[in-house]
Amino acid sequence: MNWNLFHKPAALFACLVLPGWASGEMQSLTETELSEVDGAGIGLVLEDFKFAHGTDVENGRIFKIGGIKSSAGEDVEIVVNQLYIAGADSNYGETLNPVNLGRLVNPFSIDVIDGNDIGVPDKAVLQFAAPTMVDPAEGYDCMNASATAGSGPCASRPVEAGLPQGERPDIGMQMNVNVGGDDSANINIHAQSAVIDGSYLRLWGDNERRQMVGQFKLNFYTPELSINACDQQTAECGSRIVMRHFALELALGNTLQPMYLDVDGTGNFLIEVATIRQPAPGAIGEDGLRESSDPAAWDFYEDYYTNPEYRSSLTVGNLSVGDRDFGSGRIEGVLIQHLKIQTKDLAP
Repeated sequence: MNWNLFHKPAALFACLVLPGWASGEMQSLTETELSEVDGAGIGLVLEDFKFAHGTDVENGRIFKIGGIKSSAGEDVEIVVNQLYIAGADSNYGETLNPVNLGRLVNPFSIDVIDGNDIGVPDKAVLQFAAPTMVDPAEGYDCMNASATAGSGPCASRPVEAGLPQGERPDIGMQMNVNVGGDDSANINIHAQSAVIDGSYLRLWGDNERRQMVGQFKLNFYTPELSINACDQQTAECGSRIVMRHFALELALGNTLQPMYLDVDGTGNFLIEVATIRQPAPGAIGEDGLRESSDPAAWDFYEDYYTNPEYRSSLTVGNLSVGDRDFGSGRIEGVLIQHLKIQTKDLAP
């Protein structure tokens, strides 16, 4: 596996690769100072990458997830047999070949960006981002594992001539689920030739609420997402649920309605997308038209309700269970008006 890191400006590069040249202690920067940081950030490219991890009982290695309870109060224990990220055509994790993740002209990136450029005034925003989308005339179809150049907006290339690894990994997990002492269930989840181009996580601080604030955009495309269950004792598997041409475009938080992240007094996590603010009395005319409304208020809600970047969608080109075909399904234009997720401690 080869790691490629690059960034600007050159002074920062020198400090990172030649630490002996730097002297003095590190000092924190104010948000005003951070907002003035200019550079390309850090790019991350993984070449010939292959990851596999799981349980190896013979050598005393167990990958276990615990601390979970069922709705009936029974202990739930998950033993992960295999978790993998590898090249396409892995045959559900049986054959693990290397894959490239990102490339130098469009890498995964870590950057501090100017909030004024993305609708977050006077804030320095930390961004973790996957390769960006490109002009469809230059990119590749996001779903097609054999797409050619000029067929779509995704930058990550599938396996093709001259690029045997491709840039779209197979991802999967095989795990045993033990509920209340019954360890017969074996759950398998696999995604083939997956693409997450255009995804990002942005984080900054809110002075008034004294909380971390964020925006999360997840684009997940795969020509096949499959789930099945097998009997751990007999190794016999039930019908495989297959979702072909699966596309998830999830947006949590936006410039008008950010996502707040917090930890409460009991140590539980809290994620909240607050309700959009109500218009002031008389700000919106009775007929709902801009001419009879306060222009700034009308534009605010027009942007909120019409901007496609604030909406989520889910598309399944075809759903099948075993030999039964249920056709396609689509959920489009979901706008999160209010969301609150809070973890709870179920321990007695």
